[in-house]
Amino acid sequence: MFGRERFPRLSKRWWAFALLAMLVVLLLVGRTRAAWAAPSLEPTPIPTVTGTPLGPVVVVLGGGNPQVNVRAGPSSRWPIIGILIPGERVPAIGRTPAGEWIKIVYPGSPDGTGWVYAYVVRVEGGDLPIVEPPPTPTPLTTPTVDPTLAAQFLVDVPPTRLPTFTAPPPLVVPTFVNTAPASARFPSALVILGLFALGLFGMTVSFWQRR
Repeated sequence: MFGRERFPRLSKRWWAFALLAMLVVLLLVGRTRAAWAAPSLEPTPIPTVTGTPLGPVVVVLGGGNPQVNVRAGPSSRWPIIGILIPGERVPAIGRTPAGEWIKIVYPGSPDGTGWVYAYVVRVEGGDLPIVEPPPTPTPLTTPTVDPTLAAQFLVDVPPTRLPTFTAPPPLVVPTFVNTAPASARFPSALVILGLFALGLFGMTVSFWQRR
């Protein structure tokens, strides 16, 4: 009644728009007052995480090796349980009394540890304590062959006779025999004596002619 007498020319659409505008204004005013009434919150500083030193570590050296073997014990007779690549850093636990092998943390093994050769890594971060190495693994027994079973696969092979050496026949050297008859030969001494006698005769004749 009040609206129609005071504003007779306004339609229902305009009244609805006016009510909606008033609700929006009231909502904005309420939010502004709530924002001013709320206490200011200061930012809480986030604690920074500082790295805790891991203690001694080993750094895998290059040296032309593409990888370094990690063994279950400090000896080449122990099985290989993993590998490390050059440049990798692994926490170290200890070393053998001779210092040739270093015990490291290796999660891939059954007990979480492994052993690397000391001359292919570099120790950093402090000295390593001496740890007692595990006992040397028992070598695997060599299986024996049952002689009865092996005899079934043996084949009798006759021995091969080696060739014997036969001496060659003696070499026959041919001899040449003079087959000319003995009467046909003229002694050369007689020829020499005849020539000497002839020369002597010629000298005698020449001597007598000069006289």
